[in-house]
Amino acid sequence: MNNSRYDMIRERLSTILTPEQLELQDDGHLHVGHAGAKKGGHYTLRIVSTKFAGMRSVARHQLVYRSLGELMNTDIHALSITALTPDEIA
Repeated sequence: MNNSRYDMIRERLSTILTPEQLELQDDGHLHVGHAGAKKGGHYTLRIVSTKFAGMRSVARHQLVYRSLGELMNTDIHALSITALTPDEIA
């Protein structure tokens, strides 16, 4: 696992989306040998934030992508997202 890449992703999401829960899993070991894996990591994200209130799933994903900014082009090859509000997990 590239800790600096992992830490950058966590830090960016934590700072911008102020989540109540953030679970980021590095799935890189599942993609060894995959051509795209050389360009960036594979991750699974589960994030709970009040910032998602009133948003549909696509808009939530777009907000996550915007929050990650250039990391989506340089450090992340694949990102599976589950984005929820606190009310949705209660």
